[in-house]
Order: sequence, then structure tokens, then C-alpha cells
Amino acid sequence: MSFDSLTLTVIVGTFFVGGLIKGLTGLGLPPVVLGILTVTIGIQPAKALILIPTFLTNALQASVGGHFRQAVGRTWPFLLAATAFTASGALTLQFFNTDLMSSLLGILLAVYGLLGLFDLRMRLDNGWLHPAGVAFGAANGFLTGLTGSSAVPGVFYLESTGMRRDELVQSMGILFTLSTIGLAWTLSAQDLLDLRLLALSGIALVPALAGMWIGARIRAAIPELRFRTVFCIALLALGAFVTLQSMTL
Repeated sequence: MSFDSLTLTVIVGTFFVGGLIKGLTGLGLPPVVLGILTVTIGIQPAKALILIPTFLTNALQASVGGHFRQAVGRTWPFLLAATAFTASGALTLQFFNTDLMSSLLGILLAVYGLLGLFDLRMRLDNGWLHPAGVAFGAANGFLTGLTGSSAVPGVFYLESTGMRRDELVQSMGILFTLSTIGLAWTLSAQDLLDLRLLALSGIALVPALAGMWIGARIRAAIPELRFRTVFCIALLALGAFVTLQSMTL
């Protein structure tokens, strides 16, 4: 598959913006990229394009922060379920209306962001952490395979555990890295990976990393309390964007 110069410019700009939001909040690359590029080049090519930038930016996010062992120790059943169930969504894609599912994800993101702005967040006791993690992880994996976005409801679960800013961002990086591995495997099993798309995916890593670096610098300058507000506003904005984009396809 080949693209004209205008489409390539849109792709580069989209990955930069997605990386910027990801560096600032810890999420945003797949929703932004898939939201824009699905309209531009289609859902399956867009899923293939996000693989390398998503995997490497997530791996970088997962490795920075100093909370890796603590995060995995607290949430490993959730992470395991989220990875394993990715195939279930991808392999049953033909039976679902992906636009409808994307709209649902967008609405959930927006509602959760709005609730967070009013400090109405879900809280999980330690006794429910693992049982709830399996349920949330299975749902997250299924929706990742279906839509290509691994934020819902995984981000809700991670925030409900009471993690602070840097631990939350690193935990999201771990989740997204594992989800990307699962998504890549299912796309490969379905012969939906194209060598040209993978090459372009590698090139798209450059603007994504540049945006992520700038976003991370901005995040480091924001106080913890202010970050929560920015995080919730980002969820609200991303949710509204994904919902409107899905409804107009």
C-alpha cells in the first residue's frame, strides 16, 4: 500500500500530536491516530501503522518511573487477562459494528473524565484488586482486539487502585505494551500486516517520539494535583473526539 504526499504529511502530523498527548498524560496515541487515520486510510491499515510507534513509545513509558516491580506485583492478573483476551476481540471483529464499539469507548472515556473532574472516581479495596483486575483485563483485551485502542476500561481500573501520577503513567505503559504485542500477534495471524505499512510504521516512530518527549517535559513541570485535572480533561477530550469521529464515518 502506498500513499500520496498529503496523506504522508497527515500521518506524520497525527503521530506527533498523538505522541505529545501521550507524553503529557500517558495515553492518547492510539485513540488520536486511529481516530484520524481511520478516516484517511481505513481501520486495518491504521491498526498496522500504530504497531511500532505504539509498542516502542509504550515500552519507553513502561521502563521509566521506578515503579515497574510494584506496578506488576499489584496488577499482574489484570495485565495477564488484558493480554490474553486481545485475540478474542480481533478474531470476532466480523460480528461487531466497530463504529458503534468505538463510539461506546469514546463515551466511556468522556464520562470517566467528567466524573474525575468532580472527584467522583471509582476506588477498589485491596481485597477486590485481583478479582476486579481479571474482569477489567478481559474486557480491556477484548476491546483492544476489536478497536485497536487499549485504554478502556484498563485506565479506569489502574486509576481506581490509587496510584500516584508517575506510577499510574508507568502502569499504563506496561498495559499498553502488552496489549500491542497481543494486537500484533492477532494481525499477523490474520495476514493483515503489510511490509510497506510496517516500514512506514517505523518512520512514524520519529514524530511520535518527538511529541512524546515534549509532552513529558510539560508533565514534569505540572504539580501532582494539577496533573489529575489535566488527565481528566484529556480523557474527556479524547472521548468526545473518538465518539464524534466514529459517528461521522
